[in-house]
Parts: sequence; structure tokens; C-alpha cells
Amino acid sequence: MTTSDTIVVPELYIGYPKVAFGGYVAGVLAARSGAPAVRVDFRGPVPVEAPVRIAETADGGVELGESERPLALARPGELPLDAPAAPSWDEAAAAAERFRAAPPSGVVDCFGCGLRSADRGLRVYCAPVPERGLVASAWTPSPVFADPDGLLPTELVWGALDCPGHWAGRFLGTLRPGAVTAALTGTIMRPVAVGEPYVSYAWLLSETGRKHTMGVALATVEGELCAVSEALWIDPKPAP
Repeated sequence: MTTSDTIVVPELYIGYPKVAFGGYVAGVLAARSGAPAVRVDFRGPVPVEAPVRIAETADGGVELGESERPLALARPGELPLDAPAAPSWDEAAAAAERFRAAPPSGVVDCFGCGLRSADRGLRVYCAPVPERGLVASAWTPSPVFADPDGLLPTELVWGALDCPGHWAGRFLGTLRPGAVTAALTGTIMRPVAVGEPYVSYAWLLSETGRKHTMGVALATVEGELCAVSEALWIDPKPAP
């Protein structure tokens, strides 16, 4: 038996122009799933400001889009990810400032890492931390995104687990501008409170052809993990 409904992704939550931000979409599906760890596979761009079918499937998953051709599929996953120790707040703050001072090529008006005001984006700005083999950002979620309990909603915690993987691939590997999230597997270990300081960081796991796999973590300033993810990014196809 399956149950279905529709959702509309507000235009605020874009990744690329007119395309819903992958981390937000993955978080919506993960929240609907309810599994401790969830893998979301993307099959096509999710539109904004348009109703899209969302349905729970008979095998315990969640699909977005029509069943014959879904745009995204979520299912319970496994995440045997060994996250490195988080950099310090000062290291992460310096990295974020380098990103803001000299934005890398390929920055777009993304809800996750676009150069937006605090009420319009997460502003997770990851740049390399010297001699650590990772990228990081000091990050304080804006109170404007709080739920009634003063916490960051699940879909926005997942949003914070998306863009850092992109910048790890760009700065530490060979990921190209215009790459997209093909799969995101994540888990949230503890609540994330708005107005509190956190360190977001990511590292390169592997690269094969157009496929790039990165690990991402969100930690308190004391280094306690709040959430982790493994992201598969795909380069755009070469021009003919």
C-alpha cells in the first residue's frame, strides 16, 4: 500500500536557476522517511513553485515525482563514514572569510552557498583549511529559519550537508563547475539550534571519471558531530 500527496518547493530554495536545492529536497524526503539514515538518489531536476507528487512506497521508501519516472527516490541507507576531527572555529572562520573575500568561479545564487543575506540562505561558505585536507566554514544558522522549538528543521540540516561536498570536490579534487548532486546519504545525530555556532566541513573520498564522492560533517565548536553525509556528485557532460 502506498500513500501520496504533493509538495511545492518555494523559489527561495533553489540550487541552480529554477531548480530546487538538492539538500533541501533530500531533507524533505528524509523527514518523510523517518529512517535513522537515508539515501536519496536524484533522477532529474525538481522544479520550484510547482506541485510535485510525493509518495511513500510499499518497500518503506519515498519517491518524488511520477512513479513511472521519479525525480528523486529515498530509502533507508547505511553510512559507515569515519569523519575526521573537525577543524577549530578559528580555522573554519578564516576559511569562510577567504570564500567571501574571493568567491570561487561557479558560485551561483544557491540557497546553500550563494552570496545571499542571512534571511535568504544558509550561507555555508567552505574553503580549504591549510594542511588539513578538507574544506570548512564557520556557520551560525539564522533564527529566521527556526522551527517552533528554536531548532533548524530537518530539511535545512540536510541542506547544510549538501554544498560543502561540492566545494571539497572543487578545491581538493577535479569536480567541475555545473556539477550536480546525484546521491546524498545522511544522518542527523543531534538537534541543530539556530543562533548557535557550528563548524561545517567536507573532504574528498574518491574520484572516478565524472563521479566524485565526498564526506561532509556538521559539528559543534567543541567537535561533537551533529550530522554527517556522503555525497556523490556528477560532472556536467562534456560539450559535443
